[in-house]
Amino acid sequence: MTKLFPLLAALAPLTLCLAGLVGPQSRARDFVRGSIGAAAVAFGLLAVTAVACALVGVGRTPLLGAHGIGLSLQVDALSAILCVLVSFIGVVVVNYSRNYLDGDPGHVRFTRWLLLTLASVLTLLISGNLIVLLAAWIATSLSLGKLLLFYGTRPAAVRAARKKFVASRLGDGFLALAALLLYLQYGTLEISDLAAQARAGAGAGSPAITLAALLIVGTAVLKSAQIPLHGWLIEVMETPTPVSALLHAGIINAGGFLVLRLSDILLLATPVLDLLAVIGGVTALFGSLVMLTQTSVKVQLAYSTVAQMGFMLLQCGLGAFSAALLHIVAHSLYKAHAFLSSGSIIDLARASWTARPGGQPHAARLIIALASVVGLTLLIGWGLGMSLRTNPAQIALGSVLLMGLVHLMANVVDQRPNAFVVMRGAATAVGVALAYFALQAVTTWLVAGSVPVARPVDGIAPMLIAGLVVVCFAAVTLFQNQMMRRAEAPFWVAAYVHLRNGLYLNTLANRLVLKLWPRASTRVTSAP
Repeated sequence: MTKLFPLLAALAPLTLCLAGLVGPQSRARDFVRGSIGAAAVAFGLLAVTAVACALVGVGRTPLLGAHGIGLSLQVDALSAILCVLVSFIGVVVVNYSRNYLDGDPGHVRFTRWLLLTLASVLTLLISGNLIVLLAAWIATSLSLGKLLLFYGTRPAAVRAARKKFVASRLGDGFLALAALLLYLQYGTLEISDLAAQARAGAGAGSPAITLAALLIVGTAVLKSAQIPLHGWLIEVMETPTPVSALLHAGIINAGGFLVLRLSDILLLATPVLDLLAVIGGVTALFGSLVMLTQTSVKVQLAYSTVAQMGFMLLQCGLGAFSAALLHIVAHSLYKAHAFLSSGSIIDLARASWTARPGGQPHAARLIIALASVVGLTLLIGWGLGMSLRTNPAQIALGSVLLMGLVHLMANVVDQRPNAFVVMRGAATAVGVALAYFALQAVTTWLVAGSVPVARPVDGIAPMLIAGLVVVCFAAVTLFQNQMMRRAEAPFWVAAYVHLRNGLYLNTLANRLVLKLWPRASTRVTSAP
């Protein structure tokens, strides 16, 4: 049975490929209708596979190859959860594109590449061998490139696709070299065998493993649009909205999946995880600041994705792997809905939001609220047997999450607070904290055996990193508040302008791309 249900999962990408390549294409509406049906079938197959995985356990097919190299599939809790997530979003996106592109002469071509992209992502998730994973990784990038160039006559779309091409090919090379180093060290590319040997401590301290871990992290950073190579993600708005939804809710998570899938190997090189935490943390801080200065809804959502992916990789770097998976699921569902509803988001915001008289909360009240939510996290964590020394990642990430309630708490601590309002605000904060720790516990239980429970806490380095994360996010919260309160002061005007331009990192990247592909030597044509 454990050898059969991965084959059931493999029917999902196969169904999508068949629908995209050999489906009836004489009439666009018939083709799109069949594509929606294929996406629904794929979702049903993967839902059944997830149930089988929950009942039976991890499923693996025998290796079709030799010497640890070949074709094999693996379905465990990690891949099952993400397969259901991606296939569900796929159904929604394909169905949405039916009306979105109705009447467009390229509707069939768009839907075909959309199905092939979904099939590539699903194959990536169920890969049991690094050869299969690498092939699906490259196929995902190439098929996505066709979607990014759907309107190939638009210069901005071409520029973004070129930047994505450079980042993707660099990531492909990193991943291929990492696979080679792992094979030389362990003599196999079977993911389950690599994990087993890594958990046994084989290769610990080896320069080859450290370099392989560094290359894996580099691949994930490139795939997840981390600073400073994040610019392509915020410039792909020339593509149809369904592509943005699929990209930001599904494909962008591939970097996090790679880290989670190979987390046992990364734990053998903890300095590399520290580097990942630093890159992710800096990107999260950068994206959250720049996001507030953007006037375009979609660009604001893109910077939000950059920040969220940074936060997710920060969680991985701190060793909170199950928390990173939970973050992927929550962010994907939210971001898919945000992009697909972006056309009406302004009307919704105007209908549901009324500015508070008096503007932003005073900095003093904000500091009190920050201290309150951090103290609440420490208190609830202590009640659950956690502390900053024993569980630095969980405490730090819980504190950052509750900082989302800081403005609410600051408004509660008003000049003449009402007892009911204070109790309601406190109850909200306590409820969010308890929900956070409960969801963490459930996710850890679900993926036990698929990803490590936590990064071993050795020394004070993890505690210092976690403390620095809390301090930095608190500082960013204060900075955001002051930028709104003092918008007319010269310093804050200058800060706003620099952040509005993303600290000019993307401008530098554009100049580099134009040197590699000068406009005068380029013929812009529609993608086939």
